[in-house]
Amino acid sequence: MIEYGLQHLDALLLVICGVSALVAAVLMLVLRHPMQVAMALISTMVFLGAIYGLVGVHFIAAFQVLIYVSAVMVFMVYVIMLLDVRDPSFKRRFSTLLAPGLIGGVLLLAVLAYAFWRGLHAPVNLAGSFGLQQFSIAFLNEYWLHFELTSVLLVAAVVAALAVIKGTRKHDG
Repeated sequence: MIEYGLQHLDALLLVICGVSALVAAVLMLVLRHPMQVAMALISTMVFLGAIYGLVGVHFIAAFQVLIYVSAVMVFMVYVIMLLDVRDPSFKRRFSTLLAPGLIGGVLLLAVLAYAFWRGLHAPVNLAGSFGLQQFSIAFLNEYWLHFELTSVLLVAAVVAALAVIKGTRKHDG
């Protein structure tokens, strides 16, 4: 009886985290201020980490929270704080890219629905599943350079943002 209740609680928490992640993702598209968008992205990543934990992939959940939320997003929030956010374009309610974004979102949902529909009728082969050991071997053997290059690109982006800020402040007076 207790195990039955825990399964329903896990399902309820999974639905709550999924809906919350979707709401935060939509807020990322609607909000205009960079700090609010960053907070919505952080919320989305935390809810995704919770979903990974509820599904039972605790290693990926820990990676999600430790790497993406605490390291990358703190770095991005720091960069946003260095930028001048008094730009008047933040006062407009919606971006000019709202219509193309909505069209792209509808197309993405259509592709996902089609893939889901085809997946329901496809045979399932669990023998070739991709586990933690295979992920670790592939990551350390093949993708470690890509991971390190991403960190170098993030540092270069911060340096470029600072150069742009200093350049615009010299011209403003």
